[in-house]
Amino acid sequence: MTTFALVGAGPGLGLATARRFGTAGHAVALIARDAEKLDGLTADLARDGIQARRYPADVLDVESLTAALYAAAADLGPVEILQYSPVPQAHFMKPVLDTGADDLDAPLAFSVKGPVTAVQAVLTGMRELGRGTLLFVNGSSAVRPNPKVAGTSIAFAAESAYARMLHDALAPENIHAAQLIIPGAIRPDAEHSSPDVLAQRLYDIHTTRDGFRHYSEPLPD
Repeated sequence: MTTFALVGAGPGLGLATARRFGTAGHAVALIARDAEKLDGLTADLARDGIQARRYPADVLDVESLTAALYAAAADLGPVEILQYSPVPQAHFMKPVLDTGADDLDAPLAFSVKGPVTAVQAVLTGMRELGRGTLLFVNGSSAVRPNPKVAGTSIAFAAESAYARMLHDALAPENIHAAQLIIPGAIRPDAEHSSPDVLAQRLYDIHTTRDGFRHYSEPLPD
């Protein structure tokens, strides 16, 4: 059995994606800061017959994130699929003219150092498997900078650049890096951006391995 590791586990998209990959036969490692929340998600998945364990960690803490992913691989099996999709924090959302140099430290740690840490923690296992998938989930500001949310716009653009470089560098090793852009809000009643629809989309990206950047729906004009 191989493992689907979800960095940024939550009750919406995260739970839906964990359920989709777990139903396909992967063990599920849930990673987020809130241990109590993780307990609830793990119990939800267990009721569906999915093997899941929780690993509390903060993406801003390199050591805790690395330790969580190493522990997941040791407990559940090598990580074949890594999804990086934590929700940005509210204080990242300052307008561009109110954003100083220090305001970028946390967003860049969240969207660049976090992904780099996670990828480095799972890459050896993927190479030993001879396959792997790295899934990056971002909002529209990753491709269309929004001056109202400068921190995430800058950090998401940097994350996109890193993920694109991984896509090119790792393709010869049968490790597929891809990005899903979700332009609008994730809502249960959304045609293209409900948790279940997005979870299936991410699973399809993993299985079809076609291209780098994908959109849940077209960007609005």
